[in-house]
This record gives sequence, C-alpha cells and structure tokens, in this order.
Amino acid sequence: MKKIRVLGKGNTALAIKEKFENAELFDDNDIDIFDKASDILTVVSPGIPPYNSLVQNTKNPISDYDLFYENMPLSIWISGTNGKTTTTQMMQTILEEKNSVCGGNIGYALSTLDEKKDIWILETSSFTLHYTKTAKPNIYILLPISEDHISWHGTYSEYKKAKLKPLQLMNENDIAIIPDEFKDIKTDAFVITYKSSDDLSEYFGIDKSKVLFNEPFLLDAILALCAKKILFDVVDYEKINTYKVDKHKVEEFKDKKNRLWIDDSKATNVDATINALVPYKSKNIHLILGGDDKGVSLEPLFNYLKDFDIQVYAIGANCNRVVNYCKEFNIDVDLCETLETAVLNIDKKLKENSLGVLSPAAASLDQFSSYKDRGEQFKKFVFSLS
Repeated sequence: MKKIRVLGKGNTALAIKEKFENAELFDDNDIDIFDKASDILTVVSPGIPPYNSLVQNTKNPISDYDLFYENMPLSIWISGTNGKTTTTQMMQTILEEKNSVCGGNIGYALSTLDEKKDIWILETSSFTLHYTKTAKPNIYILLPISEDHISWHGTYSEYKKAKLKPLQLMNENDIAIIPDEFKDIKTDAFVITYKSSDDLSEYFGIDKSKVLFNEPFLLDAILALCAKKILFDVVDYEKINTYKVDKHKVEEFKDKKNRLWIDDSKATNVDATINALVPYKSKNIHLILGGDDKGVSLEPLFNYLKDFDIQVYAIGANCNRVVNYCKEFNIDVDLCETLETAVLNIDKKLKENSLGVLSPAAASLDQFSSYKDRGEQFKKFVFSLS
C-alpha cells in the first residue's frame, strides 16, 4: 500500500486515512515529530496555507487530486470565484443519468467518491489547485475570477495563478471553457472563451429563453449545459430546469409585514455581492455588509454601490472598514457590529417597496460557525420582528 503523509486532521485528512490505513496525519501540534527531511508524498489539506510551517518543511507536497489521479475517471473540474457550487450541482443534476458523481470542495472528499462512476464532477478550490502538481481535468470550466482569498494566497496574482494552473497541465484532447480575459493564455487544451452567457449560448446553440434561471444563476446553468453538450451532444433544458437553488444564495422571503428580504449569506466576497444586487438595482436597498473580508480590497464594491438608493449596515470584524468606505463614497451607513442589531435597525426604516438584504461580501467565521449559520440567524432575527 502506498505510503503517504497528510497535513491536517480535518475531513479531507480523515477520509484519506480511511482509504490508506498507514497514512500518517500531522497538524501544527506535531511539528516536533514531523520529519522535515522525508521525501514521502505529503498530501496537503486544502485549508492549510502555503506559509504554514509544516508546508514549508515538506519536500514533496501534493493535493488529494494528485493522490487519486491515477484512478480518476473522466473528470470535469469547476472553479472560479463565485458560482462553483451551483454549477457543480447543476451539472450533477443533468449528468447523473450518465453515471456521474460530484465532490471535491462541494463537501465530498475525493477518497469517498466511487471510482466505478463514469464521470467525476469536481468543485475545485484555488487552495487545492495551489498544491496540485500532476492531476488535470478532461474538461475545465472556469467561472469569472475576482479578488478573493488574498490572506491565504498572499496576492491576487497568486490567486489567479492557482485558478489557471490546470490549463498548463491539460493536453490537446482536453477542453477548457474560460473567461475571455484569459484568451491568450498558453495551453495545449482546446479553449472556448466567453464574456457572458450570450457568447456560450451562441457557440453551443443554446436557447436561453428555455432556461428558467436569472443571473447570477443563468451563467451557471449555461455552463452546466455546455458540459453535457460537449460530452453527449444534448442540450438538456428539461433536467436543468428541475434544479433548485440552495438556501442562502439570493434567497427571497417575506416577513410578517409582507416586506421583502434577501438571504445571500453565501456572498463571501465583493464580486458575489455585486452580482446578487444586479436584479435589484432599481430598488431602495438596506444592505448588511461585513465580516472577515480575507484581506481583499472593498473599493470596487463601494464604487458600484455609490449610485444605488441604498443604506448600509456594518457588522463583523471589518465593520469599521465598511463604515470608512461608506463615508468615502457618501453612502449612508449604520455601525451595527452585530447581525441582530442590523436587522432591528433595518426594521425601523424598511417600507413595502424597500428591500432588506444580507449580502456581506465577507466570510462568516468571525462571528458565526459558517455562512449557513449566518443565514439561519439572519432569518431567525427577521421572523422574530413584530
């Protein structure tokens, strides 16, 4: 049995341990017993950043994608800044009848996926790609990239580099669908570029009017349809339209006074919040922002918001930073610090034609256990309003 080490003791590491009984698991508490001179393959769990002392003292780091690549069936990797999970789930919805399974960053470790399946659909994070050395997809779907995870990668350039890495490893038999801004990148793969869902619809002969999703989910749906068109020459409108969007992603609901609220807790970066607000640009918006912004610049968001009819309610670890940006761009703002206070303050001002939105443009772990927890707490506070 292959001898390996794993950095980390979370879900990815424990799943690998179940498959490779002799795998050794290490975390920061084990630095004193970690053999820094060893050449053993060392799988780095995706959450561990490159500046971690164990990583820096590892001679042969790889990703779990590398570990399972030899036994990986035809694979479709999906990456980008926003929309990865939705695109992956949509693709599984329309390819399940073709004996597919989905996993990766979506919550199912590769070591748990059935190798007898014909297709693996893998939501692929920049963290995983950073450590990937040899594995490659047969089809690479890249959603638009915007600034994110800077505290992990160090710079936006390194973040983009990770997202584009599969293109360097692919060959002439592989297909990549990527944003037009990367059209000049060097790769042996067959490349299809797009600026919008219109470009992809025209290229693949997809009738957008038959797809029952609006942005930001329309692009996700079109990309899923493209994959099935490539593999089976079918545009599966019927199956794609059965997909139900997850909770906490531009999820509309009404309070006891019949006022509209949006739970978009999944918006953990600037681009996600901008995309979420596009359909509501003409509304009077009361927007809750803030949390762990992962070191990214927030300026593009406030530059976008400055022309809205909007009031911001700042919460979380970066609430003072949010307030300062609002003042710079002449946007009305309440310093609330907590989500409950923000909801109570919005309640005093929200009218029937207004909109209360949680789309924080930041991660949740400064105050919540997850973005799901943040979204559930948000709805609880709203439904508690009298």
